[in-house]
Amino acid sequence: MKRRVHFVGIGGIGLSALAKYLKQEGYEITGSDIKATKITAGLEELGIPVRIPHDADCINEQDLVVYSAVIKPDNVELVRAREKGIAIMPRREALLFILKDRRVFSVCGAHGKSTTSAMLASLIEGSLVIGAESKQYGTNMYYKEGNNVIFEADESDESFLNSNPYVAVVPNAEPEHMEYYNYDLNRFYGAYRHFLQSAKIRVINAEDEFLSTLTELEATRLYPSKDIKNIQTLMHEGEPYTSFELKDLGRFEVWGIGAHMALNASLAILAALHEMDVESARTKLKFYKGIKKRFDIIAKEENFALIDDYGHHPTEIKATLNSAKIYANLMGFKKVTAIWQPHKYSRTIDNLQSFVSCFEGVDELVILPVWKAGEKEVFIDFEAEFARYKPLFAPRIYRKNDSIEVCPNEANQRVFDEGLVISFGAGDITYQLRGVI
Repeated sequence: MKRRVHFVGIGGIGLSALAKYLKQEGYEITGSDIKATKITAGLEELGIPVRIPHDADCINEQDLVVYSAVIKPDNVELVRAREKGIAIMPRREALLFILKDRRVFSVCGAHGKSTTSAMLASLIEGSLVIGAESKQYGTNMYYKEGNNVIFEADESDESFLNSNPYVAVVPNAEPEHMEYYNYDLNRFYGAYRHFLQSAKIRVINAEDEFLSTLTELEATRLYPSKDIKNIQTLMHEGEPYTSFELKDLGRFEVWGIGAHMALNASLAILAALHEMDVESARTKLKFYKGIKKRFDIIAKEENFALIDDYGHHPTEIKATLNSAKIYANLMGFKKVTAIWQPHKYSRTIDNLQSFVSCFEGVDELVILPVWKAGEKEVFIDFEAEFARYKPLFAPRIYRKNDSIEVCPNEANQRVFDEGLVISFGAGDITYQLRGVI
């Protein structure tokens, strides 16, 4: 008899991947969310019924109810499940039973974990479960028979500690989501230490400020400044690639631009070499085609290109902007415009001066309202803090064919249809940019 699992908040990019994975494993899956989206429509196409909005009546004879981190305890479905005596657990606890018998290649870090996970999935035979859409597979969950699972682990709520890592890959351990850790660095770094200690094999960026201190741990260490050499940017049939030399292993090529892409790829390669020979890794890495919303080139004309990027931390934005400038130069564009939708008041305040400096070198900056992500509004004087850029403030943007229209107010309108325009944010800016809303 099939086990029945219901997911509350199934429309989230991470929870939907877990639902798809269990569906492939033979479970009977149902779900619910607050509104219909492309993700919920895709789940329906896979035979997973999704109730919109949340409804207590969709809780009946399930064996387990799993809920996302944004779901409140008084959600009507959780209340009904308790009344019926059905087991309920948050996503982080559900990982313990979903991944317990698997050989998990668990990738974690403040930046680059989705990219590194997807690269690793290009190299290693196994299922892919990530919080982004792999362009190679066209989904956030690719199922492969067998015990291997390439998993993007989440440090935001310490759920990476439940990912059962066989191999732990960490590109960086920069402090992030500190509100969850009560701004306690010892607790934050302690979680990373515990994550790495629980793995049989560890692959780390040994030049990260914290990871460099873990000298007592046996690990495969990457020293980017010494181990990655002769980075070059290439164009193949209009697509950008990064070519680089890694240690004494020769030259590799990977889709994308920038030193951070070479770093992520190097970690994926070093992890994969525990499973395969170097020539196989060199060949398979070329199958990686990027992930949606990470330097995602969604429009490209002779004089204009539009890029959507999920970056919402200053370190990510700075690295991606460097890549954007290289790409603009290759394409012959003379102007780079950044459109930024700040994500969460807490993150913006915690990193305000880093956000101010990360946009250095842009020709024009457009700032949208903060995407609250459930937080209470806090005043931030963006006009004063970002005065050096003379930014354009607007309530939203509009996609008009192959251009972006910005309306700061009814009397003014700006159209961006030349050069490179790149957006940053983890809110709804991606849908504005793509003309969905």
